Amino acid sequence: MQTYLTTEQLATRIHYEPRTIRNNLKDTVLLEGVHYFRPFGGRKILYIWEHIERDMHQGAAERDISIPMASGAVCHG
Repeated sequence: MQTYLTTEQLATRIHYEPRTIRNNLKDTVLLEGVHYFRPFGGRKILYIWEHIERDMHQGAAERDISIPMASGAVCHG
């Protein structure tokens, strides 16, 4: 079973403004057919929470966070 969210509901869950989702995330990191769809071919957009949550966690795990140390070593966080 999947959880479908409106833009406003998604914004509440991920702590972004709905406008940021519409203007910056949709069609760049949130892709039609993967993260959202338009039911019945209409204008309304429904986001698939489980797909977004999976990809948010995957992106965080793939990022390499390195902190250069004064000694020249690198600490990986």
